[in-house]
Amino acid sequence: MFAIPPGNLGDALIRLGGQAGISVGINDPGLADARTKGLRGRYSTAAGLRLLLAGTGADFAFVDDRTVRIFWAVIPPPRPAATPRAPMIPAIDTSIVVTASKQNTPLKHYAGTATVLQLDRDTTAREASRGTEAIVARLPILTATSLGAGRDKLFIRGIADSSFNGPSQSTVGLYLGEVRMTYNAPDPDLNLYDIGRVEVLEGPQGTLYGTGSLGGIIRLVPNLPDPSRIGGSFSLGGAALAGGSTGGDIAAMVNLPLTDGRVALRGVAYAAHHPGYIDDPGRGLRDINGSNIKGGRVAVAFRPGGGWTITVGGMLQSITTRDGQYVLRGGPRLTRRSNFAQPFDNDYRLASVSVAKQWSAVELTSTSAVVWHDIATRFDATGYSGTVGPIQFDEAITTTLYSHETRLANRDGRRPWVAGISILHDVTRLNRDLGPPGVAEPITGIRNTTSEIALFGQYSLPLLPRTMLIAGGRLTYGRSAAALLDEPAVDAALPAQSVWRFAPTIALSWQASDRLIGFVRFQKADRAGGVEVAPSGDAELSRRYASDSVAMAELGFRLGTGGTGRFSAGATLSMARWTGVQADLIDINGLPYTANIGDGRIYALDAQFEWRPVGGLTLGASTFFNLSRLNRPAPAFATASDRELPNIAEEGAQVRAGYTVALSPTVDLTVDGSLRYVGASQLGIGFPLDVAQGDFAEAAAGARLARGQWGLSFDITNLGNIHGNRFAYGNPFGLTARNQITPLRPRTLRIGIDARF
Repeated sequence: MFAIPPGNLGDALIRLGGQAGISVGINDPGLADARTKGLRGRYSTAAGLRLLLAGTGADFAFVDDRTVRIFWAVIPPPRPAATPRAPMIPAIDTSIVVTASKQNTPLKHYAGTATVLQLDRDTTAREASRGTEAIVARLPILTATSLGAGRDKLFIRGIADSSFNGPSQSTVGLYLGEVRMTYNAPDPDLNLYDIGRVEVLEGPQGTLYGTGSLGGIIRLVPNLPDPSRIGGSFSLGGAALAGGSTGGDIAAMVNLPLTDGRVALRGVAYAAHHPGYIDDPGRGLRDINGSNIKGGRVAVAFRPGGGWTITVGGMLQSITTRDGQYVLRGGPRLTRRSNFAQPFDNDYRLASVSVAKQWSAVELTSTSAVVWHDIATRFDATGYSGTVGPIQFDEAITTTLYSHETRLANRDGRRPWVAGISILHDVTRLNRDLGPPGVAEPITGIRNTTSEIALFGQYSLPLLPRTMLIAGGRLTYGRSAAALLDEPAVDAALPAQSVWRFAPTIALSWQASDRLIGFVRFQKADRAGGVEVAPSGDAELSRRYASDSVAMAELGFRLGTGGTGRFSAGATLSMARWTGVQADLIDINGLPYTANIGDGRIYALDAQFEWRPVGGLTLGASTFFNLSRLNRPAPAFATASDRELPNIAEEGAQVRAGYTVALSPTVDLTVDGSLRYVGASQLGIGFPLDVAQGDFAEAAAGARLARGQWGLSFDITNLGNIHGNRFAYGNPFGLTARNQITPLRPRTLRIGIDARF
């Protein structure tokens, strides 16, 4: 039900945003002064917007399901001179909503550390093919290993367990909309085309998201089918690396209403070739580490009426990398010698169905999904103990993940709450072969099965007019079982284990003004335990690793919400206690295993600001400082002289600037640039993992010329063409030599065109 009086369009849109629970941005401040006849009655959001904008010369487009951009539908009257403006940054924002809070909490009221990256069509056209790398480049608090596309582990705010992929859960929960994407697999590295925004909640997030959210969660929010209009977009780009290698990317989206206002389909398809830049002179090959990515998403939304919405979706993506992207110290730049190729494949499929019902202030959301994730890796294991000649190691991981969540949320703003039930079942099978190429033989693998059911809830209680108490918890029952595998069948079933876990949260927020909030929060999260297979494959030596947990206290403030107003800033100070740290490790021969390595402490400070000194110009910076240490190591790590947790630098920072100017009533020019510093870190704890990495700075710049529905863009990454060392690892069987380097991708120029209709 809308009740908006006639008057200034800017004021009317603020009222509509508040009544509809959406964010509204205007791409030209002049539009805010237009006059509207107002709106009164019961309409859908799209229909209400259309009536409100009638006669104003404006039109609208949904950036995602809860974010709308308002722009000129017709050419406005000529202006005496070009006036700087920022079409990609909302001039009016009713509220940036943190949907990952499961209560659609406005960011300005969220009692915790959250980042919302709005990705409009212009941004995704330029950066979508980079996947997770594009998100990491924007957020210093987010760190990734650098094995390659589809192989990386992600870390938030210094919660980093190890550099290697194994059976333990990720410390970061990954979500596509309402769907959990992974359980104990690396980041699938989804293409970001037609993703409306990315939400990053710093952890722990055990109450709302359960196991595997020690460091936080990353939520990709795709744009939903729009039943009100036919639409589409496409992007095409070509890339050239310093040194001559070339690649490219292509993506397209189509939105089709299938019935009048009730059913709509939205589909996305994409492909990219990331060129290689490492040579292997021993095999006479150049650019050996190129990769190909192809995939797509589809969603069908059905709105039968009565506030119900049913959405059925699916996606698939395939990543194929021809060889590893590491080189060796002491050799010629960007070269290494191997006996044979070390390819990698990541095949990811997802299917989901979601049912939502909206009442006046209460919303029901129920989502079920299944994920199939297959990963295949090959390493050159030449020199493996007891062997002669070239040796090949193959690892195949197949994961099937079933997940379901049903919840009710009250979003009236005064006493918001959420309560629900979550069910999860994951089956992961690991098979391994070792031996001469072509005749490698199976060695013992493992099958891990994990099932969980959880009840969770969170409630917000006003204590004073500007003070809110938030409390909640999650009670989880988990059961895990394992079996050692050999050809042709199961060799040894290991005892199952059941456990109860509780993850509480309590926070206090003080809304000093509409733009300033201070908060203090305590929260806990856990990871389930499991069984690791001994390198020898001996059932007697294979053992269970216990669950671990992170308990964190944080104190912070936030002034404004980035992307709105002239100035915004925020800072958070946190202290975490990590008990029983799980880590996927490599033994002296190069074979993987998992163990609890002890207890750790992490102290972190992160801060950011954004300033718009004049129209069209945006300046921003963000930084973090981190002190981490394994202060109570397990006996095997007690002698390590340097016990800093892996992969997390003690400091990192980024500065950025952007300027948008209207060259004419229909032509805009945007220029932007950034400089990012990644501090020094180490691969792991103790020999042979105490190898330095990081400590480099990387610059990027770009520009986009937009005319109507078309855009032409130029982007350069690694502007200084620095070599650097992102990651001191590439092949576990050569790790004891301590000479591996993962260099930055050389300077890359991308030229792209994009359009929407």
